[in-house]
Amino acid sequence: MTTPHKRIRVLVPAGMLGGGFPPETVAYGIDNGAEAIVVDGGSTDSGPYYLGTATAKTSAAAVRRDLEILLTAARAADIPLIVSSCGTSGTDAGVDWVADLVTSIARERRLSFRLARIYSEQTIDALVSALNAGRVNPLAPLGPLSADILGSCEHVVGVLGSEPIADAIRAGAQVVLTGRATDTAPLAALAALRDIEPGPAWHAAKTAECGGHCTTDPLAGVLIEVDDKGFTVESLDPGSSATPTSVAAHMIYENADPFRMREPSGTLDTSGATYRALDDRRVRVEGSAFEPAAQYTIKLEGSARTGYETISLVGIRDPHILSDMDTWVARLESVLADRVKSLLDLEPGDYDIAVIRYGDNGILGDLEPERGTPREIGVLFKVRASTQEVATGIAKVANPLLLHLPLPGMDHLPSFAFVTSPAEIERGAVYEFVLHHSVDVTTPDELFRTKHSEVSHD
Repeated sequence: MTTPHKRIRVLVPAGMLGGGFPPETVAYGIDNGAEAIVVDGGSTDSGPYYLGTATAKTSAAAVRRDLEILLTAARAADIPLIVSSCGTSGTDAGVDWVADLVTSIARERRLSFRLARIYSEQTIDALVSALNAGRVNPLAPLGPLSADILGSCEHVVGVLGSEPIADAIRAGAQVVLTGRATDTAPLAALAALRDIEPGPAWHAAKTAECGGHCTTDPLAGVLIEVDDKGFTVESLDPGSSATPTSVAAHMIYENADPFRMREPSGTLDTSGATYRALDDRRVRVEGSAFEPAAQYTIKLEGSARTGYETISLVGIRDPHILSDMDTWVARLESVLADRVKSLLDLEPGDYDIAVIRYGDNGILGDLEPERGTPREIGVLFKVRASTQEVATGIAKVANPLLLHLPLPGMDHLPSFAFVTSPAEIERGAVYEFVLHHSVDVTTPDELFRTKHSEVSHD
């Protein structure tokens, strides 16, 4: 990867592997000098279930389709392919799942390459030792971590930075599959291999992390060129454009501070960045800086099973009920608690319920600035308990209330509409993220394991 000039062009075809992209956009990037392909294979966006179960949110067929296009293109052009956060949550099983798909494609296409798998899943015993040594620190708003919380996790991953990826490529890897990684780590690793200044490198990586999200068409990918002074963004789709606004706005995406972003090795500072349109499709960014951290840290993500859930969906159009939904929900909760106690001998502390009113503050809740009487709403009733049987039993007790519960003083029995029959939908085990902490490490690869292998099908 080392060359005399300190610049690199990287193709990012989409925001997530398995999301789909037109093959011709990949061809465009290759024809225009792409020296590597990077694609994110996961995210925490879809919640803790995928980490808790070590399964992927994307279908094998969709991931295989995208991989076949990218792997074939990368090997034909003799450039690296990096897939990060494999299997959605970056568990060891997720890395191996993507590796199996890659080797299957290689066998069918007669492709040969050196494969690196970087594993990021952590053992509870090792983390408890780090906790006892005072190396684990909470990230706001959470407080100190306990060994019991660690022990409750089904799976824990460390979020790796750029260094293990760069090391894998230095060791000869042509395809790199990683466990959980920061979205920016792969592109930053490629820039580091060219000794490019970290300010432009990390800002370019942040901008391109989701493919076309930094352009006027979020479904398109991007070709990004990084050098010591800055970086240039170009959409892979001729019908889409990178604009100064679309590029600058991406620092706001999934980031609490529009100018600063923490990485394992330090903090990106874009407060001095400038954004200039080179033409109607490309943007040049300069002036970004990177502040190295005194202590290298790895963020931990852990998911714990918190019970079993059953839901019911009901539509309400009765104008009397809609005129006073707060009272109706309060009555539902009160009557249900009494019936669950008398029929199932369960106290409110034995279970949790939630009544979410879509069309009536279902998203913002009490933060909704405009209140009015809707014409109809959809009510999502959720109950969580220690077993599926208990959760479904409570939902069945709620069934007649969700179908006919009147307001106090109503002189008729209203009727609502369940979306499904039976009305109770068992969701199975449910999970929560219980870790929002970082661990101090002495080296960037301390918590990670890299396995190299030869894939040969000549």
